[in-house]
Amino acid sequence: MDAKNLDVVLDVKVDLTARLGSSQLPMREIVDLTPGTVLQLDRQAKDPIELLVNNKVVAYGEVVVLEDKFGIKISSIVESSE
Repeated sequence: MDAKNLDVVLDVKVDLTARLGSSQLPMREIVDLTPGTVLQLDRQAKDPIELLVNNKVVAYGEVVVLEDKFGIKISSIVESSE
């Protein structure tokens, strides 16, 4: 792919998601959720978070606070599976 064709692709917007972890709950517990409820996730606090592009894991990192916002410090990039 030459540089001219690559420029077109580089402007395509993708969904970027940071996933701290997940949990499965029965619907009975979900309808009982209230403000202040704490949910336990399937990951340890020391585990890296996943960075996903269009629902595919592309990197791992850690949460950082920048002024009053959250950010991600990338610690590793997933190798291509080609």
